[in-house]
Amino acid sequence: MAIALRYAARSDLGLGPKSRNEDSGYAGPNLLVLADGMGGHAAGDVASSMIVGELAPLDDEDVRADQAIKLLEHALKSANAKLTEAMRENSDLAGMGSTTIVMLRTGTKLAMAHIGDSRAFMLRDRTFNQITKDHSFVQQLVDEGRISKEEAGSHPQRSVVTRVMTGQPDDEPDTSLREARVGDRFLLCSDGLSDFVGADVIEEILVAAATPEEAADRCVEVALKAHTRDNVTVIVADVVDPDGDDLPTTVPQVVGAAARSLRDKTKAIPTTPAEKAAALSREATGRKDDRDNRAETPELADDPRRTLRSKRLRRGLLGLVVAVILLGGGFAAWSWSQQQFFVGADNGQVAIFRGVASDIGPVDLSGLELRSDVSVAELPVDVQGSVSRTIPATDLADAQAKVDRLRAEAVRCRALAASGMPCGSTPVATLTTPPATPSTLPPTTAPTTLPTTAPTTAPTTVPAPGVAVR
Repeated sequence: MAIALRYAARSDLGLGPKSRNEDSGYAGPNLLVLADGMGGHAAGDVASSMIVGELAPLDDEDVRADQAIKLLEHALKSANAKLTEAMRENSDLAGMGSTTIVMLRTGTKLAMAHIGDSRAFMLRDRTFNQITKDHSFVQQLVDEGRISKEEAGSHPQRSVVTRVMTGQPDDEPDTSLREARVGDRFLLCSDGLSDFVGADVIEEILVAAATPEEAADRCVEVALKAHTRDNVTVIVADVVDPDGDDLPTTVPQVVGAAARSLRDKTKAIPTTPAEKAAALSREATGRKDDRDNRAETPELADDPRRTLRSKRLRRGLLGLVVAVILLGGGFAAWSWSQQQFFVGADNGQVAIFRGVASDIGPVDLSGLELRSDVSVAELPVDVQGSVSRTIPATDLADAQAKVDRLRAEAVRCRALAASGMPCGSTPVATLTTPPATPSTLPPTTAPTTLPTTAPTTAPTTVPAPGVAVR
């Protein structure tokens, strides 16, 4: 039986401080691509949009099953070479990279290539499975039996990836070819979903949703309710009978950074990294300038109207506080805020703050309660990021307990440093996102981000050489 795809792609900035979306997604009749960019300032979005731009032409290919894997491998090598070229031409892009998941339909089969910690899931006959394995330091620990899957979810170094697209010749993806059946439902997602929403909840969403559109919208909505501090991107695709009642989708959908690139007008000489990425994306997809755009334009599925709900959620809490203060409930709001505590950084030292980590105009809603003797610089890199972004506490005693655990981490790191061993990073590691970016941060329940006791052996918390920290 012939098959076709009905798909929906969605992307959202998330609730963290990121000012731009570094994820990119493409969904077409024969091709699904999801890329989660990393690399800090003006680079993660460039990498992801370049990869999508390089892979998008495969959507028009008539590919035999015996050609599909080689075609994907060749396209990914070409995309990786483009990353190398872009970094060579512009030093601002140095260190950029991206995870990538790509599915290519060939007859009744789906060829897949995967690199990084973005994930793909399949729902078949109400059986839900993850069909990719994370290329991460924590996954290696799970494979070696040194930690459990449950422990992996709260491991302080779960953001360390061991393989991503970085322009290096050894960036090799995992590939597979699987038979697709009518009724199968596939989900591709960035860690903005999988790091903040449990697999059981994702399964419930895919089982309950009547359409890919409903499933994709619901995944983003639940991620936002779980306070995802990273960009969240999902692609949901149903395998359908092309001659059946459930009609396949025919117009490609582009989301995230790649969608922004398509919105940009062509400039004669691109100068900024974003403009270069847009130009490369247009070149790869064959898209002409808006003034001469005669071809059918892909749907920009993350149109601003689609993100209205997330913007409301993002602004809702702060707006509520402002409204309460302006309407005369300021004293009650202030009293409530002064019963809150969090751990953060003050002049390079770990400190406890009373209040909430926010402000309203010139009014700071928090104040220093206690500055500890723990230096932020002595903590592991990923834990430094958590402290910089602040760690919520239930009360003052909980905050003090967290500081004690941080102190134990600092002592451990000093001991490792004295023996010549790194703590939380390696000299050859590629820092693909700054320590304070949402990708390195834990969910809002901070206790899971810190080890309850100092690890007894360094290998379980120190990544092997050659890894990248997201």
